[in-house]
Amino acid sequence: MRNEHKNPDNKSLDYIDRVNRAIDFILQNLDQSLKLEEVAKAACFSPFHFHRIFRSLVGESLNEFVKRIRLEHAIALLSQKTWATRRQQSLTEIAFACGFTSSADFSRCFKQRYGVPPSQFDVESFRLKRREEWQNAITDPKQRNLLNRLEPGANPDGFEVRLRRLPPRIVAYIRVLDSFRDGAVPRATERLVQWAEARGLADGQWLGYMWDNPEIVEYQNCRYDVGLEVPDVAPCGEVGRFEFPAMQVAEVEVRGPFDLGMRAMDWLFRSWLPSSGFVPTEQPGFEAWIGRPYAHGTSYFEFHLQLPIEQG
Repeated sequence: MRNEHKNPDNKSLDYIDRVNRAIDFILQNLDQSLKLEEVAKAACFSPFHFHRIFRSLVGESLNEFVKRIRLEHAIALLSQKTWATRRQQSLTEIAFACGFTSSADFSRCFKQRYGVPPSQFDVESFRLKRREEWQNAITDPKQRNLLNRLEPGANPDGFEVRLRRLPPRIVAYIRVLDSFRDGAVPRATERLVQWAEARGLADGQWLGYMWDNPEIVEYQNCRYDVGLEVPDVAPCGEVGRFEFPAMQVAEVEVRGPFDLGMRAMDWLFRSWLPSSGFVPTEQPGFEAWIGRPYAHGTSYFEFHLQLPIEQG
């Protein structure tokens, strides 16, 4: 969560689990009204106590968090104009898809946060600025150019797509908020590996997936789940449970440094996707590790990048 605890007690772990359940409920019902009582119920808290606990662990009030997630999702939908195979949603349709009560409410909230109404918003410039902020924050200046956005049509690494259909999956996960914080994801991975080894599950399919795009969401707010496919699991402490539906994915094999994975994602979105006849779904993109995560350290990675897609 927002603040890592070196030795969290059982009560702290229970609170982390319950707040994660609330976040999962929000993500799955973003187009609904999301009353405080309903979200608190999903977390098994009274509304009175839930508000305080959510803010202490997430760093935002529930209302601030939901509004931000809705607006960031709206920008993601506005970005889909680059995928010409899908009929463009109107601003009213986007407003309802993101849980706003009307297009006027959506426009007002959007302008409060971004300074202009959605009809005047420059999505491309916004995304470029966010990406530059992210690059500047996570890389050494001498290596910053390695994360420059890959131009449409460029494929210097020879990426190839394999289309796959994946069955429904149950995933045990540890969530990391502010996931680009130095060492945060590897430390969470170590904890989940220990949890899995104690249960004889550590040789299953390991996953990593980010719910947020750092070209849209401030990098400090990007949420990443370290995950492991399991037969079933009951939430326990900071280890949560999530069910993913059956899905089709475009899969690219990645074997190399961090920047190779970023180029693979750029290539999928900017070169392969526009001419594929597919569009991305609401599910996050996955890193399906080949073997255990970080088996080769933190400078070289082997995984299959999986982008959930559907027909445009």
